[in-house]
Amino acid sequence: MLRRKTRRAHGDDHADPLDAALERRVRAVLALGGVPQADLLDGVQQIRLRLLERAAKGYEAPRDVSAWVAVVASNLAMDWHRAKRRQERLGERLASLRQHEHPSGEDTSVLSLAVAQGLDDLPDAQRQVVVLRFFADLPVRSIAEELGVPEGTVKSRLHTAVRALRARLHEDEVV
Repeated sequence: MLRRKTRRAHGDDHADPLDAALERRVRAVLALGGVPQADLLDGVQQIRLRLLERAAKGYEAPRDVSAWVAVVASNLAMDWHRAKRRQERLGERLASLRQHEHPSGEDTSVLSLAVAQGLDDLPDAQRQVVVLRFFADLPVRSIAEELGVPEGTVKSRLHTAVRALRARLHEDEVV
């Protein structure tokens, strides 16, 4: 950690591009995207490496680094999601979320489980926009720009995903 501070003090362009807030955001987006707790550090390192590679190649920093890391983290999560079986990841994600939440009763656990299962049932593109919009708190415009799709597409995916999640929660009699 001392070297990192020394580099920043001397203006080294290769200092750690992820501050604590960005790293927490990356971890959260990866976890919500289904990446197992044990693999979160690898995902954070991949994001860090991509930012350093961009700088080394002389590319400009992303206009909105916070949005960029959230979208890249979401894409990484989709890759992991495709590679792992859904049930295995669901258990790991719920365990990791419980470790970070304050105990709040059985109702919250049931709701969390139902939402997690509902997210797993969504198509990848819908899950991605739900996580970016409601967890990473990105505006629709930023999501559209970062994903390279029209804002209307993001809105449509969000609408369809939220409707499906609502129906799932009603089916399961959670709400």
